[in-house]
Amino acid sequence: MEIKSAEFIASYTTYSDCPEPVIPEYAFVGRSNVGKSSLINMLMDRKKLAKTSQSPGKTQLINSFFINKKWYLVDLPGYGYAKVAKSIRKDFNKLIKDYAEFRKNLMCLFVLLDSRHAPQQNDLEFMRWLGEKQIPFVMIFTKTDKLSSSAFNKNLMHYKKEMLKSWEVLPELFVTSSEQKIGRTEILSFISKVNESADLKN
Repeated sequence: MEIKSAEFIASYTTYSDCPEPVIPEYAFVGRSNVGKSSLINMLMDRKKLAKTSQSPGKTQLINSFFINKKWYLVDLPGYGYAKVAKSIRKDFNKLIKDYAEFRKNLMCLFVLLDSRHAPQQNDLEFMRWLGEKQIPFVMIFTKTDKLSSSAFNKNLMHYKKEMLKSWEVLPELFVTSSEQKIGRTEILSFISKVNESADLKN
């Protein structure tokens, strides 16, 4: 897939305010500071489409983008940032879960996981919840350029072992590096294939 256009539409406080759900939509979510905005910018081949920050918890709204005038990309708030007040974390979690469960045109949720770390409990719990709600998602391991291949493979095997405690079949997964543009072709090809099979009113 060639990215010909990528336009920021608006930020929303709830899924019900988002654009009319008549074309395919893909959302990116993960723990704070997982590299979500950097990955989106890499995929779209834009330096500042999604705002990046050294401070976790920067994204606090549903940020919607219109891609190739054919589908939506959504940047969701990060979760699990301990320095954010509990009440705000609760609001973030509700915003994310309501969006994932009730956004009718959501074709797939991309759950980002920092490849440098062992499986995190809130990531595992969130993916388990997605499975229970039958919400389609894939796993994306980020920042793979930050560790050796052997270290990454060790963490990946650890993830698979933990996931298989709850799952009979693992979700599809992608390996990425925003700096080295690893995984871009694979993810865009995945989106293209899903778009072709989308059964939404245009």
